[in-house]
Amino acid sequence: MRKMEIEKQSFGVTSKGEQVTLYTLSNPNGMSVGLIDYGAIVQSICVPAGEGKVLDVVLGYEKVADYEVNPPHFGATIGRNGNRIEGGSFNLDGVNYELSLNENGRNNLHSGPDGYEFRMWNAAVSEEDNSVCFSILSPDGDQGFPGNFNVSVTYRLTDDNTLEIVYDGISDETTVANMTNHSYFNLNGHHSGSIMKHFLQIDADGYVPVDEYSIPYGTVEPVDGTVFDFREGKEIGTDADSDNEQLAHTGGYDHNYALNGEGMRKIAFACGDISGVTMEVESDLPGVQFYAGNFISGEGGKDGIPYGVHEGFCLETQYFPNAVNVLAFESPKIEAAEKYHTVTRYHFGIR
Repeated sequence: MRKMEIEKQSFGVTSKGEQVTLYTLSNPNGMSVGLIDYGAIVQSICVPAGEGKVLDVVLGYEKVADYEVNPPHFGATIGRNGNRIEGGSFNLDGVNYELSLNENGRNNLHSGPDGYEFRMWNAAVSEEDNSVCFSILSPDGDQGFPGNFNVSVTYRLTDDNTLEIVYDGISDETTVANMTNHSYFNLNGHHSGSIMKHFLQIDADGYVPVDEYSIPYGTVEPVDGTVFDFREGKEIGTDADSDNEQLAHTGGYDHNYALNGEGMRKIAFACGDISGVTMEVESDLPGVQFYAGNFISGEGGKDGIPYGVHEGFCLETQYFPNAVNVLAFESPKIEAAEKYHTVTRYHFGIR
């Protein structure tokens, strides 16, 4: 990794009067990644697309005021716990904890309305590593979770067009730690419309079925012979309109996949049907939430583009939804003074 200059510029002021900075990582290939210290958010990912073209392949906003609302969670760092916790409650070591019920008045989604995406983070730049490390202290009782949780998210851009995201944390009490990034990808460019003809492959023999409130039944079912089988890869829209109870529950694909293998490995691959831009995903986590943007609705995005349904897709690496309450799932629980560390990588290329 050669030393690269990291650009810093103002991204506006929050409603609380906080100055927001946009940090831009770049590499010699013409790839760049824009990050803001409000929410530790991915604001842009610009990748070479052949013939001198560069495409911004993530949905997002141009103003911090929009990120202060951000209903779809564009580019957001989600924490302490990504996805859903049933009834907004869980038990750790015999103690019950209650969280906000911010989804249908029944469940906790993405840790509630005071998520980490709506906070200012401290930023530390490393030009030698071509990275920005964002950090915060989430105090004991924050969002309803126990323990003072010191957490950081480091974004690093490599010379081979890989965006690496590293999460590190430690708590002084037993707590839950299940961080993820909620970027929406459109490999034809953020402005290009539907992603339903994108090719997608997910290395998972099983998926997690859910009830009508998107809470897992607590089982992993085989994808074989179902609309959820992406092992060989197919267009996202191939089976999206199927008469399937699970798709009806969630308005389309919005399910956790039980990934094959353990440790750091390739978990997914996607390709834009028009651009030929490819994205390979690696992670050390047991699951990934594939969401096909079912509820994007007229969001005013970058370049004045209003984003609509199925115009971006998410691959959110994670512990399974509601895992803190399901013994059969790998737990997101960390003990006091136990180090939380997980890595996800998005590698971009051209077909």
